Amino acid sequence: MAQAKAANGSADQPKRIAPILERNIQTILARREQEMARLPLQERVADAITAFTGSMRSVYLHVLVFGFWITANLGWIPPVAPWDPSLVILAMVASVEAIFLSTFVLISQNRMAATADKRADLNLQISLLSEHEITRLVEITSAIAAKLDVHSEADEELAELKQDVKPETVLDELDDRDGS
Repeated sequence: MAQAKAANGSADQPKRIAPILERNIQTILARREQEMARLPLQERVADAITAFTGSMRSVYLHVLVFGFWITANLGWIPPVAPWDPSLVILAMVASVEAIFLSTFVLISQNRMAATADKRADLNLQISLLSEHEITRLVEITSAIAAKLDVHSEADEELAELKQDVKPETVLDELDDRDGS
Protein backbone atom coordinates (compact mmCIF):
# COMPACT_ATOMS: atom_id res chain seq x y z
CA MET A 1 0.00 0.00 0.00
CA ALA A 2 2.90 2.35 0.77
CA GLN A 3 4.26 1.68 -2.71
CA ALA A 4 0.91 2.62 -4.25
CA LYS A 5 0.92 5.93 -2.42
CA ALA A 6 4.52 6.60 -3.40
CA ALA A 7 3.73 5.77 -7.01
CA ASN A 8 1.05 8.44 -7.30
CA GLY A 9 3.03 10.90 -5.20
CA SER A 10 0.37 11.55 -2.56
CA ALA A 11 2.40 10.21 0.35
CA ASP A 12 5.70 11.89 -0.47
CA GLN A 13 4.62 15.26 -1.83
CA PRO A 14 2.64 17.80 0.18
CA LYS A 15 -0.47 19.25 -1.41
CA ARG A 16 0.32 22.39 -3.38
CA ILE A 17 -1.96 25.36 -3.46
CA ALA A 18 -2.17 28.05 -6.07
CA PRO A 19 0.58 30.69 -5.76
CA ILE A 20 -2.03 33.45 -5.29
CA LEU A 21 -3.51 31.55 -2.33
CA GLU A 22 -0.05 31.03 -0.86
CA ARG A 23 0.65 34.77 -1.21
CA ASN A 24 -2.68 35.62 0.45
CA ILE A 25 -2.01 33.23 3.34
CA GLN A 26 1.46 34.70 3.87
CA THR A 27 0.03 38.24 3.74
CA ILE A 28 -2.63 37.41 6.34
CA LEU A 29 -0.13 35.70 8.65
CA ALA A 30 2.30 38.62 8.32
CA ARG A 31 -0.49 41.11 9.09
CA ARG A 32 -1.52 39.14 12.18
CA GLU A 33 2.09 39.12 13.39
CA GLN A 34 2.32 42.89 12.86
CA GLU A 35 -0.93 43.46 14.75
CA MET A 36 0.22 41.28 17.64
CA ALA A 37 3.57 43.09 17.77
CA ARG A 38 1.80 46.47 17.94
CA LEU A 39 -0.43 45.43 20.86
CA PRO A 40 0.27 47.27 24.10
CA LEU A 41 1.98 45.21 26.80
CA GLN A 42 -1.16 45.04 28.96
CA GLU A 43 -3.18 43.50 26.10
CA ARG A 44 -0.46 40.95 25.38
CA VAL A 45 -0.42 40.07 29.09
CA ALA A 46 -4.22 39.75 29.11
CA ASP A 47 -4.07 37.49 26.04
CA ALA A 48 -1.37 35.32 27.62
CA ILE A 49 -3.35 34.95 30.84
CA THR A 50 -6.52 34.20 28.89
CA ALA A 51 -4.69 31.61 26.79
CA PHE A 52 -3.28 29.94 29.90
CA THR A 53 -6.54 29.93 31.82
CA GLY A 54 -8.29 28.42 28.83
CA SER A 55 -5.87 25.48 28.75
CA MET A 56 -5.80 22.06 30.34
CA ARG A 57 -2.56 23.04 32.14
CA SER A 58 -4.60 25.61 34.03
CA VAL A 59 -7.21 22.99 34.90
CA TYR A 60 -4.52 20.60 36.16
CA LEU A 61 -2.88 23.36 38.20
CA HIS A 62 -6.21 24.30 39.80
CA VAL A 63 -7.06 20.69 40.58
CA LEU A 64 -3.64 20.29 42.18
CA VAL A 65 -3.67 23.52 44.21
CA PHE A 66 -7.33 23.42 45.25
CA GLY A 67 -7.18 19.67 45.85
CA PHE A 68 -4.16 20.08 48.12
CA TRP A 69 -5.74 23.06 49.89
CA ILE A 70 -8.99 21.19 50.57
CA THR A 71 -7.42 17.90 51.63
CA ALA A 72 -4.85 19.64 53.84
CA ASN A 73 -7.48 21.80 55.54
CA LEU A 74 -9.77 18.82 56.09
CA GLY A 75 -6.89 17.26 58.05
CA TRP A 76 -6.38 14.41 55.59
CA ILE A 77 -2.66 15.10 55.27
CA PRO A 78 -1.36 14.55 58.85
CA PRO A 79 2.00 16.33 58.61
CA VAL A 80 0.33 19.51 57.29
CA ALA A 81 -1.50 21.62 59.85
CA PRO A 82 -4.83 23.05 58.59
CA TRP A 83 -4.67 26.83 58.04
CA ASP A 84 -8.18 27.31 56.59
CA PRO A 85 -10.44 24.70 58.22
CA SER A 86 -13.68 26.41 57.14
CA LEU A 87 -12.29 26.95 53.58
CA VAL A 88 -13.35 30.60 53.72
CA ILE A 89 -9.96 31.80 52.53
CA LEU A 90 -10.11 29.35 49.61
CA ALA A 91 -13.55 30.68 48.66
CA MET A 92 -12.23 34.25 48.81
CA VAL A 93 -9.14 33.40 46.74
CA ALA A 94 -11.30 31.61 44.16
CA SER A 95 -13.71 34.57 44.00
CA VAL A 96 -10.97 37.14 43.51
CA GLU A 97 -9.31 34.92 40.91
CA ALA A 98 -12.62 34.60 39.06
CA ILE A 99 -13.07 38.38 39.03
CA PHE A 100 -9.62 38.97 37.55
CA LEU A 101 -9.82 36.10 35.07
CA SER A 102 -13.20 37.23 33.77
CA THR A 103 -11.77 40.74 33.33
CA PHE A 104 -8.80 39.38 31.35
CA VAL A 105 -11.15 37.31 29.19
CA LEU A 106 -13.33 40.38 28.53
CA ILE A 107 -10.28 42.45 27.55
CA SER A 108 -9.23 39.75 25.07
CA GLN A 109 -12.77 39.35 23.75
CA ASN A 110 -13.14 43.10 23.20
CA ARG A 111 -9.92 43.18 21.19
CA MET A 112 -10.97 40.11 19.21
CA ALA A 113 -14.40 41.68 18.51
CA ALA A 114 -12.71 44.85 17.21
CA THR A 115 -10.50 42.71 14.96
CA ALA A 116 -13.55 40.77 13.75
CA ASP A 117 -15.31 44.06 12.96
CA LYS A 118 -12.32 45.21 10.88
CA ARG A 119 -12.30 41.92 8.99
CA ALA A 120 -16.06 42.11 8.42
CA ASP A 121 -15.62 45.64 7.03
CA LEU A 122 -12.87 44.37 4.74
CA ASN A 123 -15.09 41.48 3.57
CA LEU A 124 -17.93 43.90 2.89
CA GLN A 125 -15.65 46.20 0.88
CA ILE A 126 -14.32 43.29 -1.17
CA SER A 127 -17.85 41.98 -1.76
CA LEU A 128 -19.06 45.41 -2.88
CA LEU A 129 -16.08 45.79 -5.19
CA SER A 130 -16.68 42.30 -6.62
CA GLU A 131 -20.36 43.08 -7.16
CA HIS A 132 -19.45 46.30 -8.96
CA GLU A 133 -16.90 44.53 -11.15
CA ILE A 134 -19.35 41.72 -11.99
CA THR A 135 -21.99 44.29 -12.89
CA ARG A 136 -19.51 45.94 -15.28
CA LEU A 137 -18.66 42.52 -16.78
CA VAL A 138 -22.37 41.82 -17.31
CA GLU A 139 -22.68 45.15 -19.12
CA ILE A 140 -19.66 44.42 -21.33
CA THR A 141 -20.76 40.85 -22.05
CA SER A 142 -24.27 42.05 -22.83
CA ALA A 143 -22.92 44.67 -25.23
CA ILE A 144 -20.75 42.05 -26.95
CA ALA A 145 -23.73 39.68 -27.22
CA ALA A 146 -25.90 42.47 -28.68
CA LYS A 147 -23.20 43.37 -31.22
CA LEU A 148 -22.91 39.71 -32.27
CA ASP A 149 -26.72 39.34 -32.23
CA VAL A 150 -26.51 36.53 -29.64
CA HIS A 151 -29.61 36.00 -27.52
CA SER A 152 -30.13 33.84 -24.43
CA GLU A 153 -32.85 33.04 -21.94
CA ALA A 154 -31.08 35.28 -19.45
CA ASP A 155 -31.68 38.40 -21.58
CA GLU A 156 -34.76 39.28 -19.51
CA GLU A 157 -32.68 39.39 -16.31
CA LEU A 158 -29.86 41.46 -17.77
CA ALA A 159 -31.46 44.83 -17.09
CA GLU A 160 -31.63 43.98 -13.39
CA LEU A 161 -28.13 42.50 -13.33
CA LYS A 162 -26.68 45.65 -14.93
CA GLN A 163 -27.78 47.79 -11.99
CA ASP A 164 -25.33 48.43 -9.17
CA VAL A 165 -26.52 47.29 -5.77
CA LYS A 166 -26.64 50.18 -3.33
CA PRO A 167 -25.63 48.85 0.12
CA GLU A 168 -27.61 51.53 1.94
CA THR A 169 -30.79 50.43 0.12
CA VAL A 170 -30.21 46.81 1.14
CA LEU A 171 -29.48 47.83 4.74
CA ASP A 172 -32.61 50.02 4.85
CA GLU A 173 -34.70 47.13 3.53
CA LEU A 174 -33.22 44.75 6.12
CA ASP A 175 -33.92 47.28 8.88
CA ASP A 176 -37.51 47.72 7.68
CA ARG A 177 -38.11 43.97 7.64
CA ASP A 178 -36.38 43.48 10.98
CA GLY A 179 -38.55 46.14 12.57
CA SER A 180 -35.54 48.09 13.82
